[in-house]
Amino acid sequence: MMALRLAHLYPDHMNVYGDRGNVIALRQRCLRRGIALEVIPVNPGDTIDWTTIDLAFFGGGQDSGQALITTDLIERQGPGLRAAIENDLVVLAICGGYQLLGHYFLTHTGERLPGLGALDVHTIAGKQRMIGNIVIEVDLGQGPWRLVGFENHSGRTFHGSGVKPLGKVLAGYGDNGQDGWGGAIYRNAFGCYLHGSLLPKNPQLTDHLIGLALRRRYGASAELPPLSAERELAAQRVMVQRVLRRV
Repeated sequence: MMALRLAHLYPDHMNVYGDRGNVIALRQRCLRRGIALEVIPVNPGDTIDWTTIDLAFFGGGQDSGQALITTDLIERQGPGLRAAIENDLVVLAICGGYQLLGHYFLTHTGERLPGLGALDVHTIAGKQRMIGNIVIEVDLGQGPWRLVGFENHSGRTFHGSGVKPLGKVLAGYGDNGQDGWGGAIYRNAFGCYLHGSLLPKNPQLTDHLIGLALRRRYGASAELPPLSAERELAAQRVMVQRVLRRV
């Protein structure tokens, strides 16, 4: 039996808008394929060997939650997590987690809060809160398709040359409401503002992440067993159509 290990970063502090559902989706689509997925919560003060981890999930949180875990993330987890990302660890980071993987967050008061620096992005607080359903067009190597979610953020995230966009915004605001991009990719790390939860709504992305983790753990020849997602895809199509009609 194939087995994977997933690190869930700060689940008690970074879990807004149903982000925990992303871990549930990964677990269920692994389970239905006969893949054992061990979920390891990473809380402040915990020690973890990142060389043993195949996937990591980092959810969104309120500013107060982010403040409580930032020092632990940078000082305790930072060196191992950064090295793992450089070694193609599969990561999904949403909203606050996405921001904290970048270089810094510039607050409304002008305070510059440091990030992990694993992704070449930075975030600046904006006056407008960007709220609503969002659709972005992505292409992860098998042709374009549409990713749907819900965004709620005032931070505006800007990309450096070290990342590529996850997708083009078709409806909604995206990372900053200006350049038309939603989310960023670096190696096997994915960051975006799509809550909702993201993965239950988008089984293509769920399976893409699992497939990346399997190939990293077991080699390039490791294949992801097929698994139907008819109901999830039908719901996705309805939601995408509904959102795009309002554009």
